[in-house]
Amino acid sequence: MPIPNKTLRSILGLLLLALLSSSAQSDPAAASYIAQGDRLFEQMKYKEAVAAYAPDSNIAEAQWKMARAYICYADIIKTNREYYYNKATLAARRCIQMDPKNGSAHAWLAAALGNMAVYQGSRTKVMLCNEIKKELDIAIAINPNDDIALSILGSFYRVLGDINWLERNLATLFLGGIPEGGYEDSEKYFFRAIKVSPNTMRHWFELGLLYKSWGKKDKEKDAFLKAQKCPIKMASDKDRLDLIAKYLKD
Repeated sequence: MPIPNKTLRSILGLLLLALLSSSAQSDPAAASYIAQGDRLFEQMKYKEAVAAYAPDSNIAEAQWKMARAYICYADIIKTNREYYYNKATLAARRCIQMDPKNGSAHAWLAAALGNMAVYQGSRTKVMLCNEIKKELDIAIAINPNDDIALSILGSFYRVLGDINWLERNLATLFLGGIPEGGYEDSEKYFFRAIKVSPNTMRHWFELGLLYKSWGKKDKEKDAFLKAQKCPIKMASDKDRLDLIAKYLKD
């Protein structure tokens, strides 16, 4: 019996997707420019890293790493931040189209959407809130030890914990509702992130912010002191150190 045209198109589409997402492993040139981008990223030269990852590339790995670099660059500039967060969103979505099981792409898409939400109205914020949660759940399902996804989910629950009962009910009534969760969930996911990567400053810093919101002063101080001892891995860590110094004086 002949294969229907619609089925044949679907099969061809899946084959093409597989070829695109695996091409980095078979293309030495692609592997070379991705390695160069990684070196530049580690040097905190984020714009140069984006250029090395080749924006027009059809390599899934390059796309999520571009998203990461765009976010890290936007985090340290004063203007046009929304523009770069949007670029990060697009790059992460392209990666997911090419490789739906790439956990890093889902994690960095969530990070990009979280930053984009700052510039949106209330209804869009609620929509993005639910999408962020979905992307983080996917990332952690793919890789339960993805400390980036775990840490972002910790931040996500901290923000939810800051929402009072009235605000939550108004969001449910007028905007369709937001995910459940709060400070206890936030602490749990920060602990998981720290267990995977205990020397990442962001994890300890965000845990300190959680305890600050929660009113747990001793734990807040301990988390910030531990964050201070972590190496600077991203340019935004320098801003974190400035904030930690301020918080410890208060």
